[in-house]
Amino acid sequence: MRTIETTTVVTSGGKLTVQVPADIPEGEYRVVIVIDERQIKKETQSLADFPVRDYGPWPANLSLRREDMYDEWGGKHFST
Repeated sequence: MRTIETTTVVTSGGKLTVQVPADIPEGEYRVVIVIDERQIKKETQSLADFPVRDYGPWPANLSLRREDMYDEWGGKHFST
Protein backbone atom coordinates (compact mmCIF):
# COMPACT_ATOMS: atom_id res chain seq x y z
CA MET A 1 0.00 0.00 0.00
CA ARG A 2 1.23 3.47 -0.83
CA THR A 3 -0.02 6.91 0.21
CA ILE A 4 0.22 9.78 -2.26
CA GLU A 5 -0.75 13.28 -1.18
CA THR A 6 -1.28 15.76 -3.97
CA THR A 7 -3.59 18.51 -5.16
CA THR A 8 -5.92 18.25 -8.12
CA VAL A 9 -8.71 20.09 -9.90
CA VAL A 10 -12.29 18.86 -10.01
CA THR A 11 -14.12 19.98 -13.16
CA SER A 12 -17.72 21.20 -13.26
CA GLY A 13 -18.63 17.79 -14.68
CA GLY A 14 -17.21 16.10 -11.59
CA LYS A 15 -14.11 14.74 -13.30
CA LEU A 16 -10.93 14.37 -11.26
CA THR A 17 -7.52 13.61 -12.78
CA VAL A 18 -4.59 12.50 -10.65
CA GLN A 19 -0.94 12.17 -11.70
CA VAL A 20 0.75 9.22 -9.98
CA PRO A 21 4.49 8.49 -9.74
CA ALA A 22 5.98 6.87 -12.85
CA ASP A 23 7.12 3.77 -10.91
CA ILE A 24 3.53 2.56 -10.42
CA PRO A 25 2.87 -0.09 -13.09
CA GLU A 26 -0.03 0.25 -15.50
CA GLY A 27 -3.18 -1.58 -14.40
CA GLU A 28 -6.32 -1.37 -12.30
CA TYR A 29 -6.04 -0.41 -8.66
CA ARG A 30 -8.36 0.09 -5.73
CA VAL A 31 -8.09 3.76 -4.75
CA VAL A 32 -9.43 5.61 -1.72
CA ILE A 33 -9.99 9.37 -2.17
CA VAL A 34 -10.36 11.72 0.77
CA ILE A 35 -11.44 15.25 -0.14
CA ASP A 36 -10.76 18.11 2.24
CA GLU A 37 -13.91 20.21 1.82
CA ARG A 38 -11.95 23.45 2.11
CA GLN A 39 -10.89 24.60 -1.34
CA ILE A 40 -7.33 25.74 -1.86
CA LYS A 41 -7.25 29.49 -2.23
CA LYS A 42 -4.63 30.80 -4.57
CA GLU A 43 -2.81 33.48 -2.63
CA THR A 44 -0.40 35.80 -4.28
CA GLN A 45 2.49 36.98 -2.22
CA SER A 46 3.97 40.40 -2.52
CA LEU A 47 6.93 41.96 -0.82
CA ALA A 48 4.48 43.60 1.58
CA ASP A 49 3.67 40.12 2.98
CA PHE A 50 7.20 39.51 4.26
CA PRO A 51 8.14 40.49 7.80
CA VAL A 52 10.21 43.63 8.24
CA ARG A 53 12.59 44.33 11.08
CA ASP A 54 14.08 47.76 11.57
CA TYR A 55 17.43 47.73 13.32
CA GLY A 56 18.00 51.42 12.87
CA PRO A 57 20.57 53.16 10.70
CA TRP A 58 23.86 51.51 9.76
CA PRO A 59 26.93 52.77 11.58
CA ALA A 60 28.52 55.70 9.72
CA ASN A 61 31.91 53.91 9.53
CA LEU A 62 30.52 50.54 8.36
CA SER A 63 32.48 49.07 5.47
CA LEU A 64 31.33 45.90 3.73
CA ARG A 65 34.44 45.58 1.60
CA ARG A 66 35.96 42.11 1.79
CA GLU A 67 39.38 43.58 2.56
CA ASP A 68 37.93 45.37 5.58
CA MET A 69 36.12 42.31 6.94
CA TYR A 70 38.62 39.45 6.37
CA ASP A 71 42.34 38.96 6.42
CA GLU A 72 44.20 37.31 3.53
CA TRP A 73 43.41 33.83 4.97
CA GLY A 74 39.67 34.41 5.29
CA GLY A 75 39.74 35.09 9.04
CA LYS A 76 37.59 37.84 10.49
CA HIS A 77 39.10 41.22 11.29
CA PHE A 78 36.31 42.18 13.62
CA SER A 79 35.19 40.62 16.89
CA THR A 80 31.71 39.14 17.33
